[in-house]
Amino acid sequence: MQTREEALTYGLSFPDTYQDAPFHDANWQLVRYKYNKKAFLWTYERDGFINLNVKVDPDNAYYWRRIYDAVIPGYHQNKDHWNTIILDGSIPEKDIKLMIAESYDLISDSSSKRIYEAVKKIPKGKVATYGQVASVAGDKNMARAVGNALHKNPDPSSIPCHRVVNAKGELAGQYAFGGAWKQGEILESEGVEVKDGRVDLNKYQWKMDY
Repeated sequence: MQTREEALTYGLSFPDTYQDAPFHDANWQLVRYKYNKKAFLWTYERDGFINLNVKVDPDNAYYWRRIYDAVIPGYHQNKDHWNTIILDGSIPEKDIKLMIAESYDLISDSSSKRIYEAVKKIPKGKVATYGQVASVAGDKNMARAVGNALHKNPDPSSIPCHRVVNAKGELAGQYAFGGAWKQGEILESEGVEVKDGRVDLNKYQWKMDY
């Protein structure tokens, strides 16, 4: 791997990623994770070579630098958490890909990601409470974080936040995509009965082992 195009193509092969050029400078092309909009791959030309900035676990940062002279502390970024890979042909492609993959894993492993993945599991015709989603996402104490994440839902067509209600089965008055009436409308289109802004959890709550 020696070209920007190869690096970007590989970065974009990971789920839920997109390319961005935030500095109005064609030399800087980034790949971001769409759910938190964080960049895990920065590409730019410097001193005649394409450079890649990748996020790294501090314990691994120095490991890669010791192995390859073309891996240096992150250019213009935190030196403990970022490395720069110089594409001068000296690093095997498999290790470049491994470093990019590690960067993606670090950037994308967030509570919001786990929340969105949990919400995707709620079947049509069922609802789940904020606390239930939090438990499925791995932390029963982050029910408030569930509400915050769903209010910023980046992809409502695939993350059905309308299927999440409070512990009493009540709809969200501040439902992000049109208010409680809209949430109720969507739920009813999926076969969930809504009465006085509330869903009967005994009848419609998603049942599963988690």
